[in-house]
Amino acid sequence: MKAILTKTYRFEAAHTLPSLPEEHKCRQMHGHSFKVYISIYGEVDPKIGWIYDHKCITDAMAPLLEQLDHSYLNDIEGLESPTIEIMAAWFWTKIQDQLPGLYEIKIDETPTASCTFRGEF
Repeated sequence: MKAILTKTYRFEAAHTLPSLPEEHKCRQMHGHSFKVYISIYGEVDPKIGWIYDHKCITDAMAPLLEQLDHSYLNDIEGLESPTIEIMAAWFWTKIQDQLPGLYEIKIDETPTASCTFRGEF
């Protein structure tokens, strides 16, 4: 049996989007309560009933969340223009080697705006 396992994380951060036109409101500094979904696809181990230990996902995410939470995202290498599209790819490159079966990363920026990334650049 195959399944998709998803763990959810939250962090608060500020950013600007410097590549936008001067008059765009998102070029100004503002913040969000980001929600990140990390999904793993794989074979369910019939002996224990899961793909693998959920703690593996948390262990991979913990240092990144520590770095991002209550930060100014633009100051972080690779996030100089931190759209949710760029952020999803950034997360992917940071955790893909630690999480076999990484399937999808979804980031909610607001209750009505999100991005889903599946590792294709």
